[in-house]
Amino acid sequence: MPERSVHLVAGLGNPGAEYAQTRHNAGFMVLDRLAADHGIDVQRRKFEVLFGRGRIKGVEVVLAKPQAYMNRSGPPLRQLAEFFRIQSEAMVVVHDDIDLAFQRLKIKEKGGDGGHKGIRSIIDAFGGGHFARVRLGVGRSVKGVPVVDHVLSTFGRDEQTGLEELLQRACDAITMILCTGITEAMNRFNQDPSKLLK
Repeated sequence: MPERSVHLVAGLGNPGAEYAQTRHNAGFMVLDRLAADHGIDVQRRKFEVLFGRGRIKGVEVVLAKPQAYMNRSGPPLRQLAEFFRIQSEAMVVVHDDIDLAFQRLKIKEKGGDGGHKGIRSIIDAFGGGHFARVRLGVGRSVKGVPVVDHVLSTFGRDEQTGLEELLQRACDAITMILCTGITEAMNRFNQDPSKLLK
């Protein structure tokens, strides 16, 4: 992450109560927890984005939740970033990822969209993929269940403990990216937690 006075942290999801607890809204879940942990009120609205300003361990941040639905996340985020004069290199995007097993977390410094429509929209809007991502493993659908149905399903009762651990680890990862740097964060969080020594 570049040395900047303000960083933009965006969680991806779909607006509306019917989507609130779905796998596709894992990014919103992390944003809400991060905001609560640091006393940041994410209720202001601008450019189809709910956002709030505050500090995470001394680092000034804008926390954002695009409200234009997942596959149109890019344009409102671009507008918000331009308003606060934040370059994409100073942005962290948190999103669900079906290519990672449930509970896995992976930090990526930049790159393509990996088939994720929200990330694709952001790349298109910013003209490139030069922004950090925190990918949240929500697992693949079981055989016969369409991907869309899987990501729009809620987490099962037996997954709640694992979900809580994933959300907290994501908050810790974002904090380290902002305060220590993405390289150290990747070294710490990109390992499979089940393979780490206790």
